[in-house]
Amino acid sequence: MSYIEPELDSHKFLSQMLASNEFGTFFGVSPKVLKEVWARLTSAEGESVTHVSMEIGADNDVYNPVKDVLREINIFDHENKLVSKFNDKILYGPAKIPNYSGGLGVLAGDTLKSYADCHLPALGISLLYRKGYFSQLVDSEAGQIAHATQWRPEETPHLYLLKDPADPQKPLQVEIPFFDRGKQIKVVGNLWMKLEAANDLSYFVPEILLDYSLPSAPEWIRKAAQHLYESRSERAKAIQRRLLGASVLPVMKALNITSKTIHLNEQHGVAVVLHLIARYLQEKLGDDYMLKSTDQEILETAKLAANWVVYTIHTPVKAGHDRFYRDMYAEIGHPFCNRILELLAEEGENPDFFNFTSLAMKINRAANGVSRIHRLVTQKQFPQYAHKIKAVTNGVHHLTWISAAKAELFDIFPEFKDWRINPGVFARAKELKTNDKFRTYLEQAWLTDTEKLIDFINQMLIEHRQKMHTTWIDPPNFFSHLKDSERDLSPKVMTIGFARRFSTYKRANLVFEDIDRLAGIVKKNNWPVNFVFAGKAHPADEPGKHIIKNIIDTQKELYDKSDGLIKLIFIPGYDMAIAKMMVAGVHAWLNSPKRPLEASGTSGMKAALNGVPNISTMDGWWVEGYNQGRTGWKFGRECEISNACLSEDLCTLLFTEDSDSFYNLFPRILKTFYDETSRHELIDKCIMNIALNGPVFNTHRMAAEYAKLYNLKLAPEVEQRLAAFRKLYDSNRPGNI
Repeated sequence: MSYIEPELDSHKFLSQMLASNEFGTFFGVSPKVLKEVWARLTSAEGESVTHVSMEIGADNDVYNPVKDVLREINIFDHENKLVSKFNDKILYGPAKIPNYSGGLGVLAGDTLKSYADCHLPALGISLLYRKGYFSQLVDSEAGQIAHATQWRPEETPHLYLLKDPADPQKPLQVEIPFFDRGKQIKVVGNLWMKLEAANDLSYFVPEILLDYSLPSAPEWIRKAAQHLYESRSERAKAIQRRLLGASVLPVMKALNITSKTIHLNEQHGVAVVLHLIARYLQEKLGDDYMLKSTDQEILETAKLAANWVVYTIHTPVKAGHDRFYRDMYAEIGHPFCNRILELLAEEGENPDFFNFTSLAMKINRAANGVSRIHRLVTQKQFPQYAHKIKAVTNGVHHLTWISAAKAELFDIFPEFKDWRINPGVFARAKELKTNDKFRTYLEQAWLTDTEKLIDFINQMLIEHRQKMHTTWIDPPNFFSHLKDSERDLSPKVMTIGFARRFSTYKRANLVFEDIDRLAGIVKKNNWPVNFVFAGKAHPADEPGKHIIKNIIDTQKELYDKSDGLIKLIFIPGYDMAIAKMMVAGVHAWLNSPKRPLEASGTSGMKAALNGVPNISTMDGWWVEGYNQGRTGWKFGRECEISNACLSEDLCTLLFTEDSDSFYNLFPRILKTFYDETSRHELIDKCIMNIALNGPVFNTHRMAAEYAKLYNLKLAPEVEQRLAAFRKLYDSNRPGNI
């Protein structure tokens, strides 16, 4: 795909990728685009959205349209030294921005990318964690080992420290009030900005990352600000949430952002509503509003604050909802904020806690779950708000997650013309279902992706063996100790992938519940299988870490009992690049949560966009993506949605029942891969994934549904584009759950 207009000289085009405003100089968008974006975000009408998320995943090594342009232009020495400096930094600088832990952050990044592609006026706000989310080592004896991630935003491409317009020699900062056990202090943060550019560089969404780990900050603030999901204490956790929520209005003011919609991507930043309420009361009652305000006035003002807020809840699982001891939270917040919390954030089960999910669910003009089944679950959990809880089923950014081999395939066939701009064209894959050329090319592209994944794994196994002699880490895969002929995986073997956060309800080890039975299935027909697993457990989640250790401990027993036919591999250090390789390279994607505890899940969507069938329990997005078996397989109990089935207790996780269902299904799956007379069924499922799930489970369609929820008045050409995406799917249409 060429980004350069034929009449433009490459040097001139490169010069036009340099743009400046009062906050700094940026590379990757033209001055015209910078001016247009900022004009929309600062317009008096306020027809934009500020998107608040605890984490944003947008690594530069999986999607980087600016870098793609630079590679195409292929100019290394430009007459403008500043252009050359940016050029070198983007081409050769660090690729990782470890400000995400998993699905929530990656979804936030995908969302903002689609907002940019669709020209939806938006600003992202998150925190900058100088030690990121933890880096994962895995040892065969110790299991998961967490260590701090080291990265330097100063050296990272596409990150800019904003300048203070009043004094450009100083960084732009915001100041928020904090309390330290009754003593008021001011906490200062620097504003960094990442430009999330549209695929054709015609627009961008600015992501503001707040750095509070400054030398001038108290040590307890710096510690809380350095690590994503700081979990050493509940106090540090509460401080981190407050740093996010209390920063929203100051950031908007510092940048002159006029958004009338604040979208909370989960409840982590819900402290912003406290400041909205306080601002309204100050405008009404004056500077001594804290003394004058009655409880009734606070409650009435909360309704005004709610008009600003759209809230997306992402999980029904208890660990995903912030609850803080009242006395502890009183130590870090203003007494008036705590008074508001006492009125609006009550924890029904325990009056000693503030419940921030309850606060977010109460103070909004619109709330949504992230799939149809999750909408129903959320309505069960919050019956008093059931009338306003909608569904906006998640999606993924198709331009980020479709592999290079599949992209080349789509470029060959005219049926997919403009697929980068309009994922709706994937529906035309149905027209190619009986096209021998397409089926052949599809299998070839799939093989290319599988070979890439398998080569990576085989090289990893060798490297782990070599590192064993230079470090204290014992390889997490016992295959590293085997000779080459036994160790190496083959791309011709059916490979099943599983990658996500390791949590008990996700049941990563479900399919290994009965090793003898699983081994017997593959031995019966001499059908080998590779299981490739990856993912992290939260450092404080001991049961999750135990599951990773269990996976590692299962490897040798599986291999021996299956006579070498089953190879179970664990890839440590899971990140977006590994995810992209896995979702495209495996032959089926496994998902085994206990229904209905998986709100959505997005890894399976990424696989589906690459044509890879899912093997999943009927939970989350798969309830909508299963399509009567045309896109994959289902197993497990399909319970009616009730409060009783929301239990996370180990004894209620249905391991025996659901693993039995999987074992009954598994021979049929293997047959589609190994039996030549059944192989067409697998390719049919692959094509129908592209045709049925490709147009639906993408963030362009999701962005269109959110735009309607935001009720923004958009430019006619933007609204026309989004309206077309909304026609692809309606998350709230009645369907079988």
